Amino acid sequence: MAGDMFYETVILGAGAAGMMCARYAGPGTLVLDHARNPGEKIRISGGGRCNFTNLDVTPQNYLSANPHFCKSALARYTQWDFIERISQHGIAWHEKTLGQLFCDGSAKQIVAMLVNDLKAAGADLWLQTSVTAVQSTADGYQITVEKDGKTQQLSCTNLVLATGGKSIPKMGATGLAYDIARQFDLPLLPTRAGLVPFTFPNERFKPLAGTALPSRLSNSRGSFDEALLFTHRGLSGPAVLQLSSYWHDGEDITVDLDPTGQLFQALRQQRQTEGRRQLNTELSQHLPGRLVEFLTPELNLTRRLADQSDDALQHLCSALRNWTLKPGGTEGYRTAEVTLGGIDTNALSSKTMEAKSRPGLYAIGEAVDVTGWLGGYNFQWAWASGHAAGTAIAAGP
Repeated sequence: MAGDMFYETVILGAGAAGMMCARYAGPGTLVLDHARNPGEKIRISGGGRCNFTNLDVTPQNYLSANPHFCKSALARYTQWDFIERISQHGIAWHEKTLGQLFCDGSAKQIVAMLVNDLKAAGADLWLQTSVTAVQSTADGYQITVEKDGKTQQLSCTNLVLATGGKSIPKMGATGLAYDIARQFDLPLLPTRAGLVPFTFPNERFKPLAGTALPSRLSNSRGSFDEALLFTHRGLSGPAVLQLSSYWHDGEDITVDLDPTGQLFQALRQQRQTEGRRQLNTELSQHLPGRLVEFLTPELNLTRRLADQSDDALQHLCSALRNWTLKPGGTEGYRTAEVTLGGIDTNALSSKTMEAKSRPGLYAIGEAVDVTGWLGGYNFQWAWASGHAAGTAIAAGP
């Protein structure tokens, strides 16, 4: 085979999916990454503690043009498999909310485990290595790289695209996987930022920056009950990030500021004992004061509570539960946690992640059109898809 150096498998990307794949692909595997350190997105995730999976992973927690594609990989490498692996490494963990699992210590423990695992499996890791060209050969693929100021050529039988998507470019994210997929005629679906804050024109919510409360955010495609955070630029918080993956430019969203539906009864009771007080004063017992002040002109909250009929209170509560907003956009890839879209799953085997039309070419992780919810689901897809490709490579043709 042509080339200065031969590896059975070359994996582009030393992130979660790439390093997981290397562990299972085994000897004769090389992982390449242009970054100074492996697993940088792992290191910064979860506030430095890595939300590495979720107790409640199901295919329904993923977005894809083909919602069935993720089922095979997720079934063959589950959250329990990864939990067992980190427990074997002595990495302590805890559950936060909604089944989200985090390291007790540092996300660096996960990175160290993945590096140790791939090296123990006989794989090599090259960092600060840039890919400048990829081409097919009679026996596989040839990769031209720049390392230590020198150009080198590598040849391989199997090439794995694990470079992720476009999210967080300051971490070094590029569209390399898409470029290579396009070169080899693998179809791509349009990409956009996911799990990302909404922006609004004219700093609409600047007076509320830093205010947070439980809420329900929804549109025609999804609904999420989690925290809402107002920012200088617009809206953030888990409920917003979740819904952003289901939102398209120009669409409205609905904010429910009373997701438990108990506000009407609470105000009726207060009317009996505190009727002389202002409506906005009493409402501030249930919603943040700055938010009530912000909404007072729009909802006419300056009247006495005693003057509010049941119908008037119902009307108010309905307005608070159906606050319709139109985001101007999102903060984009700069702060997005994931990239929606990417390599079309119809071009890949759901069992092996191998391209149907290109033997030996695989795509895994975020580069593929499979995007998880906030809460550890995207890491679980990285582990599962990396495992699927790695075990397929190790098994051979």
